[in-house]
Amino acid sequence: MAKEKKDKKRKEAPDADGAGETADVEMVDADGPKSPKKARKEKEEIVISPEDLSPIAHPLAQKKLVKKLHKTIKKASKARQVKRGVKEVVKGIRKGEKGLLILAADINPIDIISHLPILSEEAQIPYVFVASKEELGHASSTKRPTSCVMVCPDQKKKKRKEGETEDKDDDYRELYDECYREVAKLDSQVVF
Repeated sequence: MAKEKKDKKRKEAPDADGAGETADVEMVDADGPKSPKKARKEKEEIVISPEDLSPIAHPLAQKKLVKKLHKTIKKASKARQVKRGVKEVVKGIRKGEKGLLILAADINPIDIISHLPILSEEAQIPYVFVASKEELGHASSTKRPTSCVMVCPDQKKKKRKEGETEDKDDDYRELYDECYREVAKLDSQVVF
């Protein structure tokens, strides 16, 4: 890194006429492509064809519910009340934790998560499928795609400042309750 700085100084010193301006222009050009990529990455929505979804993906959440679920997962992950991945989710269900289970429908092979709906039904935990594991991972604040996420709002948490956590928890809790009711209603509507 130090060599790069010295090289830049050497390049700028002999070219004081107007070449220094081109160096500035080059730097702006180098920074230019980065910002559209970020903007495109945030706006880009992952589209998955129905053929790629697993045959056991019922109930599958609609667009409006998916947005609410992603928002709930983001808030829950900031509050550290989320279980990510099959191993953590299974451990949480076996310990008797209650919450809302969100599964990705594009997992291949499906055997990886095929036991989770059965476990959650036995534990009376509502579950719902979303189309994309990438979006589920992004919503749960990880870079990696995530096959399943369980939101556990009643999880034991550390209390630092009581006033602040209550305000944040109330907002997140309302959104969670709304999603919970919609998913429970979806779950009861499914007839095999």
